[in-house]
Amino acid sequence: MKKLRWEIIFEDEHIIVVNKPATMLTIPDRYDPEIENLYGSLKSYKGDIFINHRLDKDTSGLILFSKTEEAHKTMSAQFENREIEKIYLAILTNTPDIESGKIDMPISKSNSVKKGVVIDPKGKEAITYYQVVESFARHSLVRLKIETGRMHQIRVHMKSIYCPLVCDNIYGDGRPFLLSHVKHKYKRNKHDVERPLLSRVGLHSHRLSIKHPESGEEMCFEQELPKDMRAVVNQLRKLA
Repeated sequence: MKKLRWEIIFEDEHIIVVNKPATMLTIPDRYDPEIENLYGSLKSYKGDIFINHRLDKDTSGLILFSKTEEAHKTMSAQFENREIEKIYLAILTNTPDIESGKIDMPISKSNSVKKGVVIDPKGKEAITYYQVVESFARHSLVRLKIETGRMHQIRVHMKSIYCPLVCDNIYGDGRPFLLSHVKHKYKRNKHDVERPLLSRVGLHSHRLSIKHPESGEEMCFEQELPKDMRAVVNQLRKLA
């Protein structure tokens, strides 16, 4: 039996909370529905499910699905009314000048960057709160809370304060994170090819706080950093 890439964190008859792996689409690709995606994979095991929100392909971590139309309606209202708390962890290039802050910058789709967005005074409202967790020589680990859920919101907001996410090929330099880039005395055999510690955008959906659609009970789920992001943070700590 094929081993599943995703992991169920919580499930009852109303909702499912899943730990999504990086590099996996949330929903089917518009042009090639056969590409692996979480919705399709989960549906094949659980039957009909309903999408409440999405994570970018490269983003790992917690995501919520509903199992009934009633739960989907209730949870969608919670998202729309900003009653759900979504906390992310990100590894940035550079450290914000101010340790914590609020970024309130509207966003709209870019006409020049394929599949990208830009800061636009005439765009849709986008609000991100950030807090530096750890700072290193040329990088930082930050906690982010999003009040709105715009496409690429965290990525473009961090770029706006000159701290793009590592490995971001749209808003940053897009380079894989190699130990040799930060460890000056790094040595390897000239015949070996160095493997990146991280080769996708360094963003993880860390915490999801909701009210249960049936009971109204407050529920909080947490998922720690995945292996690739932990490897980067551990190396940055050693070199700090």
